[in-house]
This record gives sequence, C-alpha cells and structure tokens, in this order.
Amino acid sequence: MTASAPRIEALVTGDGHRYELIARIPEAADRALLWLPAMGVPAKHYLPFAEQLAARRIAVFLHEWRGIGSSALRAGRGTDWGYRELLDEDIATSAQAMQVATAGLGAIVGGHSLGGQLACCHLARRPESAQALWLVASGAPYWAAFPAPQRYALPPLYRFMAWLSRVRGVLPGRRLRFAGNEAPGVIDDWSRSGLTGRYRAAGMDTDLDADLARVDVPVRAACLQADWLGPPSSLHFLLSKLATAAPAVTSLDTAALGVPADHFAWMKRPDAVTAWLTARD
Repeated sequence: MTASAPRIEALVTGDGHRYELIARIPEAADRALLWLPAMGVPAKHYLPFAEQLAARRIAVFLHEWRGIGSSALRAGRGTDWGYRELLDEDIATSAQAMQVATAGLGAIVGGHSLGGQLACCHLARRPESAQALWLVASGAPYWAAFPAPQRYALPPLYRFMAWLSRVRGVLPGRRLRFAGNEAPGVIDDWSRSGLTGRYRAAGMDTDLDADLARVDVPVRAACLQADWLGPPSSLHFLLSKLATAAPAVTSLDTAALGVPADHFAWMKRPDAVTAWLTARD
C-alpha cells in the first residue's frame, strides 16, 4: 500500500499561533499517529518516517513546534512561550485536527526526544486523546538519571542555558549546535525538569507528575545504543512516571539501523525503528 501525497493543513491556535500540520494519510488507514519532533527539528524532517508508517496503514500527522519551520512565530524579546503554550494550545490543536481527519481510528501519540516527553505530558493532560504511546530516542533530562561522568556536567549546563536564554531573549541554539533558537520559557521549563526531575509548566496550575502517574496505555519505546542524549537510564526514568506496568522497550544498534545509532541518524533510515514500533504483540 502506498501513501498519498503529503497533505498540509494550516492551523490556528486559540492564542493566534499559525503553523502547518503535515499529514500522510494512506487509504484504508487503521490507526492514526500524532508525532512530536525533537526540540528545534522542523516537522518535514520526519517525512521518511511518516512515509514508511503510511505504507503500514498508519495515518501520520507531523506536528510543528512553535517558533520552528512553518510556525509564524520566532522567539525573541517580547515573543516568549513555554510548555503551557506547547501543550494546551499547539499540541491540543494538532490532536483535534487529527481527530477530525481520522474519526473512528485508534489514536497514538508519540515523539522523538523532547517530543516524547511532551507526548507523555499531553496524555497526562488529555488521557482521552490517544490509546497508545510511542517513543524514539527519548527520556527525561533529569541529571541524576544519566550515567557518570555525564550527569555531573548537566546541572551547570541547564543553569547556563536558562540564564543565557533570559539574557538574550532567546537561546541561540543554532549557534550552540543544540536545538533551534528556543524561547526562554521553553528552556526554563526544560531546564527545571532537568534539575528537579519533575515536570512543571510555568503558568499551568496543575501537577504534571501527578497526572503522568495516571497514564496507563500500551507503550513502545526505542532506545538507540550510541545516543548519549537519551541513554536507557533516562528513558526508564521517564517511563517510571507512568502507570503503564510493562512498557515494551528495545535497544537498537548501528547494525540494526544501518546508520549510526545516535540521536538523529535514524530519521534518514527509519526502517528498523518503524518495524519495531509497528510490531504487533
């Protein structure tokens, strides 16, 4: 079965943010996936992944982060946002658009890196929105969940990035070769979770960790063997926040992937990742 050409849907959130949702919808789709990218990665870079999933009868909707790619906004002085806007405005809007386009299909939410973390938080906020969770190269950034000696470098790094983003009005991620040019609010929320191990969004009057503890859906997660940004310990710390009793987890190496088993190379050759996520238990 082949996928149709990508469909682009222009979306507007309740607070006026404009962006595009990329969809690959095959004929006779039997499931639908909302996919959340890694921090700073435009949605279009996941098209090879979406095409392979569509060939397996999964309708795929590639979310775009605020401030990245097709987003009409760019972070800077006077233009800021954090996890609250990403969760309650943007991801919620994309999830609603997917539901309208694929009414009656079982829904999956998933993501890569930060996208996987916020996929978990989205389910915590809206448990009715999906019946399964898929994670690739993801995990909590909590410093203590990383192996030594890496863990000892993380707290000062998180504090520095939060300070730099506030001073400059944006984290210059492109120049730092880490993520994109990110809003200070996003970096504050991200660094807070890295320092404390807990998820909290500025301006959101809820305990995300308490909500995560009620998430009980089937989970499939792929860890990449040479990925220092998402080691197994980080993934397992994230999964420990959920109520799911027995998440399915695999570790993929370079031989299995056909590309280096790092944080990003799988996106160009997603064959092994796609096969693992779609395997029927």
